[in-house]
Amino acid sequence: MMTDPFADMLTRIRNAALAMHDQATIPGSKLKIEFAKLLEAEGYISGWSSQGEGREHTLTVNLKYDKNRRQVISGLRRISKPGRRVYVGRGEVPKVLGGMGVAVISTSQGLLSGQEARRRGIGGEVLCEVW
Repeated sequence: MMTDPFADMLTRIRNAALAMHDQATIPGSKLKIEFAKLLEAEGYISGWSSQGEGREHTLTVNLKYDKNRRQVISGLRRISKPGRRVYVGRGEVPKVLGGMGVAVISTSQGLLSGQEARRRGIGGEVLCEVW
């Protein structure tokens, strides 16, 4: 039994990028699909697709590399964990690497990047950081 499926997704993406794979296949969920949409909008992945339903639901993330075949995602870090949830107010949304990375915030308006949460003036749970 998996206690933190979101951390499992981050680990699968991190391992696939380090092994220079073109895709990472992950058990799917609504949260993971929203995270994939956010990564694509921020330019960290080239695309994603979802197949199946129920227990057979999978999410395939297409990893992105530059012209020298260096990974675009150089780091992923889980911030809020099942044993220690991390919440921030609208004035406390973190910047990752001075604005070079993205903080992923779960808000009442859905999953948002840290920059978008600051623009909208809302806080929430800090799920992870990507750089």
